[in-house]
Amino acid sequence: MKKIVFLFLFIFSMVIGSFAQGFVKEKQVIKSAILNKEVHYSIFLPSDYYTSERAYPVTYLLHGYGDADDGWIQFGEINRLADDAIKTGKIPPMIIVTPDGFTSFYINAADGNLNYEDFFIKELIPHIEKTFKVKAEKRFRAIAGLSMGGYGSLLYALKYPTLFAAAAPLSAAVWTDNDVMTMRDDMFTTLFGSSMGKNLKGKDRLTPAWLANSPLGIIEKKTKEELSAVKYWIDCGDDDFLTIGNAQLHIALTTKNVPHEFRMRDGAHNWTYWRTGIIDALSFIGESFHQK
Repeated sequence: MKKIVFLFLFIFSMVIGSFAQGFVKEKQVIKSAILNKEVHYSIFLPSDYYTSERAYPVTYLLHGYGDADDGWIQFGEINRLADDAIKTGKIPPMIIVTPDGFTSFYINAADGNLNYEDFFIKELIPHIEKTFKVKAEKRFRAIAGLSMGGYGSLLYALKYPTLFAAAAPLSAAVWTDNDVMTMRDDMFTTLFGSSMGKNLKGKDRLTPAWLANSPLGIIEKKTKEELSAVKYWIDCGDDDFLTIGNAQLHIALTTKNVPHEFRMRDGAHNWTYWRTGIIDALSFIGESFHQK
């Protein structure tokens, strides 16, 4: 009889587990003293979050220009994709945080009106680690994102290698100095007017703010050992307008013999591409959380 009961409970737990879903909390609020306003973030919690006694690794997943903290949930369906990948073992159970980055490019604005980078490093990460069951160590912390968020994830990994084990920029907004100097005035103003400086042309666009936040420029100045402190997964579509910048990123890291993964799949700058690539990126990140 005991064997039958045990078998029943085992089968029941397996069935229930197959339908278990993670939890999504949208539009959570952190009051930022640095930004002097409230900032929203959404968060995905694994299905066993409230029943287990464990802490979880965390990935900060950044949205693109024009989206908000719920973009990865509404358009990227990250909760459904992550649920399925956790159930099949493709990725380990992890917390995924998607903060609202506005149109900041995740950096401190040149005019000082929106010091988003300071907010992210000094306020958001500590807030998440205080509020949720997070393993608060570099080896269990990663960052990823798409487009503007790809740029932000790449930049934070390059600037703060002691904070992140891995970075997975998708379709990262990476431009060379020449790209920026020759960019259409309306595009430069829209994308970089607030963060880099307004009404700039040609070489005047290579401001201290740009140079301090150019991924290619940072890579050029760092050593192989410094750059190898973070594991990188770089992915960009072959029909993406950012293909050249991402290829240059791959070349820059390869030239310095920095280990990294580079993928250029069939696709463009859209959600179809990112939805089909994010789990491979999170799988790479998950491997960085493991011990060899």
